[in-house]
Amino acid sequence: MTKPYAEVIGDPISHSKSPLIHGFWLEKLGIDAEYRATHVAPDDLGAFLAERQRDAAWRGCNITVPHKVAALDHVPDPGGIRGSIGAINTVFRGDGDAFVGTNTDAAGFLSPIADLDLAGQPVVVVGSGGAARAILFALSKVGAGRVTILNRTPLKGAALLAQFGLKGDALPLTARLPAAALLVNTSALGMTGQPPLDLDLSPLPEEAVVYDIVYAPLVTPLLAAAAARGLDTVDGLEMLIGQAALAFELFFGAAPPREQDDELRLRLTA
Repeated sequence: MTKPYAEVIGDPISHSKSPLIHGFWLEKLGIDAEYRATHVAPDDLGAFLAERQRDAAWRGCNITVPHKVAALDHVPDPGGIRGSIGAINTVFRGDGDAFVGTNTDAAGFLSPIADLDLAGQPVVVVGSGGAARAILFALSKVGAGRVTILNRTPLKGAALLAQFGLKGDALPLTARLPAAALLVNTSALGMTGQPPLDLDLSPLPEEAVVYDIVYAPLVTPLLAAAAARGLDTVDGLEMLIGQAALAFELFFGAAPPREQDDELRLRLTA
């Protein structure tokens, strides 16, 4: 009998650390299952999911760029994710083996900043992709104050503010930062092989937190600049591990051993 498995899909996918994370947890819990990385081109997404529907050993998948929005067209959405976040990052088998699409990014994003009171506080978000949608949804739920979206296409940012009922501004990437309690980079800028995210952080107050969801490299130019200013930082592994933990339980029916996060981070950065 084929061993149960889950996977992460994207285009590209070779950079993904998800197999290391889920593999670590499967090993620690002694679960006889696998977690893979699978390259899926945009045009093949529908056929891929249909094929996996017929594979009894398949437990689900995490979804990364560029499929988080497109996947909604191929997967049932019982939780109404299309009308809320507007992007999914996880598909799993629900009752009766039916596919379910959901999003663990919002909770994964909030996990490492749970002690940060963002109610009424100004926030800056860079980018407008699937991860940005989840983060804006999360910010709306915690009652954040004015949100400034910096994006190559400000009109897209303005539409997202309206969609999530957030007050704020949508500005080009070249705009001067406003003072904010939290700055979050949700774009690919700063990732290995991509241009750096070149922002002047001087308008941020000394108690501000700079959060970059990019994890390759772990210390992005943005986080290095924030650390040089003495600002608190959150790196991309924090959100990656947080959202993966929720997905792991949906795939394999067991909570991951989060008390071993330090060992996991060492393995991910080796």
